[in-house]
Amino acid sequence: MIKLLGIPMDANSSFLRGAAQAPDRIRQMDLDGSANRYSELGIEIIPQKTYVDLGNLSFESDDPATAFHLIRDTIEGELKDESRLLSLGGDHSISYPILSAYSQKYEGLHVLHLDAHGDLYDDYEGNTFSHASPFARVMELGRIASLTQIGIRTLTDHQRHQGSKFGVRIIEMKDHDPFLLKSMSGPLYISLDIDALDPAFAPGVSHHEPGGFSTREVIEILHNIEVDVVGADIVECNPARDINNMTSMVAYKMMKEILGLMLL
Repeated sequence: MIKLLGIPMDANSSFLRGAAQAPDRIRQMDLDGSANRYSELGIEIIPQKTYVDLGNLSFESDDPATAFHLIRDTIEGELKDESRLLSLGGDHSISYPILSAYSQKYEGLHVLHLDAHGDLYDDYEGNTFSHASPFARVMELGRIASLTQIGIRTLTDHQRHQGSKFGVRIIEMKDHDPFLLKSMSGPLYISLDIDALDPAFAPGVSHHEPGGFSTREVIEILHNIEVDVVGADIVECNPARDINNMTSMVAYKMMKEILGLMLL
């Protein structure tokens, strides 16, 4: 079974909030009638038929540790029946509890991370749960077989050190080669930060970082994946900063393509 879960959490954002609005706005793109429900893989993506929409998690507090446990425990519960989940954030901090649960379920889990940022800070502004730190926390678990990051174009000395420390395969945007993904292993989890795309294609993000992917390039990356995709998240879409729902529509497009991959 394929499940969709909204995780409207943006309390760990370091600059602007607003990503918590994204799950419902992305769903709205499915309902407004401007696009059909087919992925480019030829699979029709229909809520409650192709996938089960679980709705959104409800957060009673912005406390990072409390949110971590709620997300992790929820994901663990949903994975018990062998389901595969696509989670809609929210800021990128949600990937840490999600992958904490996934790495318990899948031995030898590999992760593909598309982003403008490495998100490998040991902590950011004193917050170890920051959306700038999830992959440091994930790699500290010691249960991830490999982490491959692509689209990165903001590496600091500290993050380079962290990448080396954890054995992360970092392919900076300036070195991008779509054929490098032919060497990916599975089972695979995909974490797509919408700011991996250039702001020209996705202006509705909190951190504009020029020089990124086009929408077509990300779709080609996804379509070149040849291993079993067991889960994914789409994060950092910020409707509060969007223009005419452009970025929400891009996120919806990616949602259809990733769900199509998970259904193959």
